Amino acid sequence: MLTYPEIDPVVLALGPLKVHWYGLMYLFGFSVAWMLARWRSAAAGWTTEQVDDLIFYGVIGTIVGGRLGYMLFYGFAQILDNPLTLFKVWEGGMSFHGGLIGVLVAVLFFARRYQLRFFQVADFVAPLVPPGLFAGRIGNFINGELWGQRTELPWGMRLPCAQFPEQCSDQVAGTLWSPPVHASQLYEAILEGIVLFALLWLFTRQPRPMMAVSGLFLVGYGTFRFSVEFVRLPDAHIGYLALDWFTLGQLLTLPMIVSGAILLALAYRHRPAST
Repeated sequence: MLTYPEIDPVVLALGPLKVHWYGLMYLFGFSVAWMLARWRSAAAGWTTEQVDDLIFYGVIGTIVGGRLGYMLFYGFAQILDNPLTLFKVWEGGMSFHGGLIGVLVAVLFFARRYQLRFFQVADFVAPLVPPGLFAGRIGNFINGELWGQRTELPWGMRLPCAQFPEQCSDQVAGTLWSPPVHASQLYEAILEGIVLFALLWLFTRQPRPMMAVSGLFLVGYGTFRFSVEFVRLPDAHIGYLALDWFTLGQLLTLPMIVSGAILLALAYRHRPAST
């Protein structure tokens, strides 16, 4: 069994100013996306100015959409209790689905500004996203959130009861470590980050019909996220929606899989070249 390495979520504290690992993970994700966009810009015929603007639009869309999505989907009661919670991004609580909506809005504005087709931009953006997903899930792991169910598998992770008392509530008093659980954040980091990036990057090495890259991203992410949800515990205040296994994450992910499959079918039916 593995043991959770206790990591201080705060990297650096200078008086009231605190730098959190979670925030640095987002900075890492955006930086990698910018570098990859610069790398791909020549083949796509994009200028440096366009790439820089695209990343700026994407950053705003990700942060605003991700935070609003989380608070609306998972933490609406927290907003009612304390509206300032909406701005505490450093504590975690970012929804991928909300971030995706924010990025799609950003892509729409960017496409209109530069008179590009929507999916021309979306297909360019899709391979840039997985590194950010990887970084975000590592941030979740450092924050000690989004744990999975208990497991007897050899890679199950024991958690310190002092830090995670909810994982030890049914154990003998004085127990130091919880029963092993799935590190579902790391599963998602690998699947949604590393595997999805490799899949999209290899797929885009050859010209593909417009909408195909976006469709593959939606199907790939949706499938990976839906699968991990089987071992990831749902938010305690929400629980399972049905059948003692169907979660809100799976409900939000199903439209992605269906939409992605439709985009792939349309792409290979009409085959307009993506530029």
